[in-house]
Amino acid sequence: MCFDADSHPPIAPLVGAAVDHEDIELAAADGNRFAAFHARASAPSGAAMLILPDVRGLYRFYEELALRFAEAGVDALAIDYFGRTAGVGKRDNDFDKQPHLDQVSWEGVIADATAGVERLRKRGRHVRAVFSVGFCMGGRFSFLMGTRDELELSGVVGFYGPPLGPIRYGGSPAPAEVADRIGCSVLGLFGGADSGIPPESIEEFRARLTQAGVDHDLVVFPGAPHSFFDKKQAEFSADSEDAWRRVLEFVTRHTPAVSA
Repeated sequence: MCFDADSHPPIAPLVGAAVDHEDIELAAADGNRFAAFHARASAPSGAAMLILPDVRGLYRFYEELALRFAEAGVDALAIDYFGRTAGVGKRDNDFDKQPHLDQVSWEGVIADATAGVERLRKRGRHVRAVFSVGFCMGGRFSFLMGTRDELELSGVVGFYGPPLGPIRYGGSPAPAEVADRIGCSVLGLFGGADSGIPPESIEEFRARLTQAGVDHDLVVFPGAPHSFFDKKQAEFSADSEDAWRRVLEFVTRHTPAVSA
């Protein structure tokens, strides 16, 4: 498990910020209909972010994260993985995710992510760059979105996404093994005490990105566990603050300036 049901992003809301947001339903090219949460910046920077959740799918943590991005000037859309099996309705904390996780496919994730990116571009005429960010399973998916040329992403961000080895759900390839197919910049954020992602796998990912000539920054926070980016993990608040700063700087750096 990545975050608990009562977890919250470790980012304070901006006082007085007004963000336009809504629960929506999207349709993928394969006909799947799925839930999403869209937050639009009142002072847009030209960037947009696709948010790929952890194994729980879309829930409050990622809705709040979308709001924090929008407050920072980044349009954000968080998608759900379970439209094909659980429908599009809101779910409570007792939702049994396991039967639905077992039916998640990489092809389905790509189809849903594509619909999410299309929504971001369609509803944001100011958008000049689209990124993805994901956590745990979603972090791995986010790295892999960089291999999808049709999405035309400007960068991908992964929080503790396993870069090597098989994945229990979704059947996706390992990001390190397809590093030469990543066509945009990569930011990876990892916990040094994350037992599920050994240091050797991060270094292998780094080496393959370097060999492929992919612009990248893989950051390991010493002593931080898996899912450290959580308001409840107060002892790692400095790491979370640094990680958030790095994400926003990454987005700013890879968003083209407005043409004169």
